[in-house]
Amino acid sequence: MSTLTREGYSGTGPGAITPDGCAVELYERIPVGDEPDVVEGAVPPGATILELGSGVGRMTRPLLERGFTVTAVDESPEMLECVTGARTVCSSIETLDLGERYDVVMLASFLVHAPDVDLRRALLSTCRRHVTDGGCVLIQREGEDWHERVPREGRIGEGLGRIVSSTPTGPGVRSVHVEYLFPDARWTQTFLARPLSTQEFEDALGAAGLAVDAYLTEDRTWVRALPIADPAQ
Repeated sequence: MSTLTREGYSGTGPGAITPDGCAVELYERIPVGDEPDVVEGAVPPGATILELGSGVGRMTRPLLERGFTVTAVDESPEMLECVTGARTVCSSIETLDLGERYDVVMLASFLVHAPDVDLRRALLSTCRRHVTDGGCVLIQREGEDWHERVPREGRIGEGLGRIVSSTPTGPGVRSVHVEYLFPDARWTQTFLARPLSTQEFEDALGAAGLAVDAYLTEDRTWVRALPIADPAQ
């Protein structure tokens, strides 16, 4: 089954496909990796976390097990049906306004690399709008050479993930094609991404009222940002 409604995005394979080409069944199979450990080491114990783009809850579950209170947000009802133990909100991230603030707002899955600049601004504004004054925003960004090391592949659980190509498709935007091969199934996904240098990334945060506090991993893909005061206030 396939639901393809977003220009530049597509997906194939068994089960429900979200508008950005993600396959729900595939993401249920992909292991979470060390991301929950990165989060746990970067935020206070028992923090409240707003997880933007939670998907099927790969990170939600281990964060709950570590004692955090998580609100999981995703635009796909099929994805959220897989999330258990957390409050869920079905909404686009860029329009989200819960009227609540959290100790931690998390924007993972390279969402900060949205191809449309206005969309990226809206995503970061949502982060800033929902974080407490003393809280932090955790952002996952692409590696510096993420689009140059193509093709490449690696094991993901019982399957193989292969980034086949990253092709310029417009000013500053690339079209990325990925294949996922499992013994019993095959999925593909094509999506758009806007690579950002470190300076461009930090400038985008600054425009949203955020500032880098620390790069949390050696490859600098996980970042902790803090809210900065509005000079007009």
